[in-house]
Amino acid sequence: MTPDQAFDRYEEIRCRLPAASNAGACKKIAGLHELDDQVDVFVFDAFGVLNVGETPIAGAHDRVQQLRDMGKQVLVLTNAASYTRAQTQAKFVRLGFDFAPEEIISSRDVCEAHLNIVNPHGPWGVIAPAAFKAEDLNVDAQALLDDPRAYDRVQAFLMLSAADWSAERQALLHDSLRRTPRPLVVANPDLVAPRENGLSLEPGYFAHDLQDRLGVEVIFHGKPFASVYETIERRLPTIERKRIAMVGDTLHTDVLGARARGWSAALISDHGLFAGLDVKKFITSSGISPDWIAPSI
Repeated sequence: MTPDQAFDRYEEIRCRLPAASNAGACKKIAGLHELDDQVDVFVFDAFGVLNVGETPIAGAHDRVQQLRDMGKQVLVLTNAASYTRAQTQAKFVRLGFDFAPEEIISSRDVCEAHLNIVNPHGPWGVIAPAAFKAEDLNVDAQALLDDPRAYDRVQAFLMLSAADWSAERQALLHDSLRRTPRPLVVANPDLVAPRENGLSLEPGYFAHDLQDRLGVEVIFHGKPFASVYETIERRLPTIERKRIAMVGDTLHTDVLGARARGWSAALISDHGLFAGLDVKKFITSSGISPDWIAPSI
C-alpha cells in the first residue's frame, strides 16, 4: 500500500474515527525544542517518530534527552501491540532509548485492561505474531492459525498483530463471524506502519475490512481512540490538555486523536507515512490540522 492509498483508506473510514472540530495553525518548526514555552509534556508515537521499523531515527535520542534537560516530561504512546510490556521495553533499549517502563504506554496494555469487561468467561481467539504465548494474556486465549474449527470455538476475538496474518486466515475469521457474530477487539487501529522497505498492513486494515463486509462492531484501543489518551490524562491531572503535545507521523491517528482530546499536536513530516511527500496536501484534503509541523523531532 502506498501513502496515498493509505490516506484515502483512512478517509473512507473517517466516520468510524473520533471527531475533532478545532484546527491547528500548522506552524513549521525546526524541532520540538522550539516549543519550550508552550508544552509541558511530549507524548511520542514510536513508528515514524522515534524509529522506522527496527532502525532508530537519527537524532531522536538526543532530542528526547534535550527535552528532559529542559524539564519536560516525556512519554511514549505506541499502537504496536505485538509485544508484551517487557518486550516493548527491551525494544526501546535495543533501539538506544532509555525510557523508563512507566514512561511507555502501549495500546496493548490499555486493551488488556478491558478484555474481561468484553468477555469475562469464554476463550479468546487471538491474532498474534508467531512468538505469542497464551500465558502472556490474563484471559483464556489461543492463537488462531489455519484450523477453521478453532475460530468457531472461541467466544471473542482479539487482534494484536498482522505480522503473520494472511488473506486465507482473514477469510476464516470472516466466515466464522458471519456464521456467529461475536466481539472483535483490536489493540492496534493503525492501517499501516512505516518499515525500512515500505508500509506494512496492520490490524486496523483487516478490522475495517470486516466492518465493511459484515457490519460487525469493532472495539478499538489505541490512537486515535479515547482509552489510550484517557490513560495518560489520569496520570497528568494537573496539566492543561493543550500543554500536552502528541508527536506523530499520521494525521488520522496521532493528530486526530490528540485534537479530539483537546491536546496539542506536532506532525513529523520527514519520516513515517508522509516521508518525501507534501504534507500540506493531505492536511488540506482531510481538514486534520496539527499545531506544528517539524521534519523530525
